[in-house]
Amino acid sequence: MRSDLPYARPGQVIGLLGGSFDPAHEGHVHITKMALKRFGLDRVWWLVSPGNPLKTRGPAPMGKRLAHARQIMQHPKVRVTDLEARTGTRYTAATLDAIKGLYPGVTFVWLMGADNLAQFHLWQDWKDIMETTPVGVIARPGTRGAARNSVAAQSFAHARLPARASRLLGRCGAPCWCFINVPMSDASSTDIRARGGWARG
Repeated sequence: MRSDLPYARPGQVIGLLGGSFDPAHEGHVHITKMALKRFGLDRVWWLVSPGNPLKTRGPAPMGKRLAHARQIMQHPKVRVTDLEARTGTRYTAATLDAIKGLYPGVTFVWLMGADNLAQFHLWQDWKDIMETTPVGVIARPGTRGAARNSVAAQSFAHARLPARASRLLGRCGAPCWCFINVPMSDASSTDIRARGGWARG
């Protein structure tokens, strides 16, 4: 583990936005800024993953994705990282355990778009994630209904924090999750690749 890990001090609340970022785009930037504001976060770290276990085809090389993400996401409270590659973890639950071990006293909030909540029950150890980590869910175009009716949302209905109290998410202890509606961007990595705007090579 190199010494240039992102800095965080005990007591801070850090949002984690994971993904392949293949490529990062304006939609990622938008939900990051919304999460900072609405969930009362001190910082957000992007976790650029080595690869998505739910996808059969690998992403562009890590270095290319990191460089592009850092070009797209420029904000004093946001850090683009390769923490998942450094911890050697492939699944979110294991990544969260590893990061929490590196930063005692820091509260981490897992951030995701509503499209991910709709299929969250397919993730490895998803219930453990919900039980141990506050989760902030940001609306995405066309996914509100599927997210609200998802297995995860129904299973943890008792732990849902009202959107009007969203700034308390990182301070109310897990299990706790919050769904917020925000002005939406329809930017999509899949669409960008389909239009030829991003080469994986």
